[in-house]
Amino acid sequence: MLLLPIGMMAQKSNKPLFTKADTLRGSITPERAWWDLLHYDIQVQPNLVEKTIQGSVTIRFKILAPGKQMQIDLQQPLVIDSVFYIGKTKQALTFTRNGHVAMVAMPINLKKLTEGSVLVYYHGVPQPAKRAPWDGGISWEKDDLGNPFVATSCQGLGASVWWPCKDHQYDEPDQGVTIAVRVPDTLMNVSNGRLIDSIQHNDRTKTWVWSVKSPINNYSVSMNIGKYRHLKDSYMGEAGLLSLDYYVLAQHQALAEKQFTQVKPMLACFEHWFGKYPFYKDGFKIVEVPYLGMEHQSNVAYGNKFQNGYLGRDLSGTGWGLKWDFIIVHESGHEWFGNNITSNDIADMWIHEGFTNFSETLFTQWLSGKEAGNAYNKGARKNIRNDKPILGIYNVHKEGSGDMYPKASAMIQSIRMSMNNDEQFRKLLRYLNQTFYHQIVTTPMIEKVFSQFAGFSVNGIFKQYLTTTQVPSFDYQLSADGKKLRYRYSNAVANFYMPLPIQTGNGTIVLKPAVNQWQTIYLNSMQAANLQLETLSDYFYLTINGRKEGQIKMN
Repeated sequence: MLLLPIGMMAQKSNKPLFTKADTLRGSITPERAWWDLLHYDIQVQPNLVEKTIQGSVTIRFKILAPGKQMQIDLQQPLVIDSVFYIGKTKQALTFTRNGHVAMVAMPINLKKLTEGSVLVYYHGVPQPAKRAPWDGGISWEKDDLGNPFVATSCQGLGASVWWPCKDHQYDEPDQGVTIAVRVPDTLMNVSNGRLIDSIQHNDRTKTWVWSVKSPINNYSVSMNIGKYRHLKDSYMGEAGLLSLDYYVLAQHQALAEKQFTQVKPMLACFEHWFGKYPFYKDGFKIVEVPYLGMEHQSNVAYGNKFQNGYLGRDLSGTGWGLKWDFIIVHESGHEWFGNNITSNDIADMWIHEGFTNFSETLFTQWLSGKEAGNAYNKGARKNIRNDKPILGIYNVHKEGSGDMYPKASAMIQSIRMSMNNDEQFRKLLRYLNQTFYHQIVTTPMIEKVFSQFAGFSVNGIFKQYLTTTQVPSFDYQLSADGKKLRYRYSNAVANFYMPLPIQTGNGTIVLKPAVNQWQTIYLNSMQAANLQLETLSDYFYLTINGRKEGQIKMN
């Protein structure tokens, strides 16, 4: 009994502990809920020597209900200098800081459904990236010729690491963003969208002004500074002519011209499977950066050293991943899943990463055939750790397991194979991107669409792969003559339901295993002749547990 409190304390210590700061960061607080983002106007000037930044952000919004305070996020040690309400006159506003959050006292005469603007001036030392893009911030680097080479990366960490904003995925600026970055005039800044102006200043600096017309998630907004060379191309896609712009270091032009020929096949594949590229207004762009890569909307960050694979490696271990450039394919896949369709909460980040990881399977199939795609998907499963659930914890900015990449992709592939109808599956993917075009979604919304197109409820499948670490087992017993088959699922949630189409010597049969309940099917000679149950694991994320015996004993 004396040891009991210690044991209870140990159990408690294994549970994640969350603070008020986590709630302010990860939830739709009252200070966020009353206003809807319309547009950001970001103006910044980084000091490349001192590694500091100063600037201003104008936040234009619609008033959904009167609000006394506005929450603006800016991560310390960055400092907010002043905040103004922009109405008929410019009115100074008071604010208090609570860690990485500023609570701004708003005017009392705000009227519902009208628009307002807040102007925030700030400066300071932004967090330097330690291991971009995973541990992000600003990468203050030099290129291989010694020139400044600077870029942002802040997925997970948050855009408020370098500019003040409403730092939550649920609300994107409906009318886009303007990004103006002032740098030495020997350099160029490349940001999202289209270049609309460049302003030469008397102090040998230049401001590069970029405009994004579409809604955009905060972490996609980017600043990339270097001695860039601009390469231009175009692609005739589903929505017409799409501009293709590539910004690479001048010394890498020849490498880029060769490697980026993969962009058009990638776009053809993804438009076929997912529907039109979601950002024709803003164009498609790749910009070279000093880290591996990121899915910055309409401005894909690229640092894969102009080679196939993932820095020359095949993450699937099958060889198929060396047929294409991982960063071009994966980060561009995010234009559909992550940028077009964005999860409401970071706990649902599998929607970004699982579908995009699966896009690698589809592109492998596009290049080398369906069996190659299947092999790639199965090979990538070796990266699954099953350490914790894929779904994170809601409202506290807590994502789930890194298995959201390969395991969620394996789940999508398993549902695809269970449907056994690629045209219907393609309609599903295109429906997602059309129905949720430039929208925010949740896991239940995605699940509902899958069930609609699959023709059966995928609730048990989603619950199994997203909320548990168990791998379902397909158990079977086969008689010596191969004509009597008993089968079931085990190690699965109670409502796990995933039909298994199986090729036999006499066409396809569909097994519908129940959890922990044996079922029996009798096969004719032709069906039994070519029954390959062990190959189910090539297409479904299952363990196979079976035996063949002279006589099956009934349990």
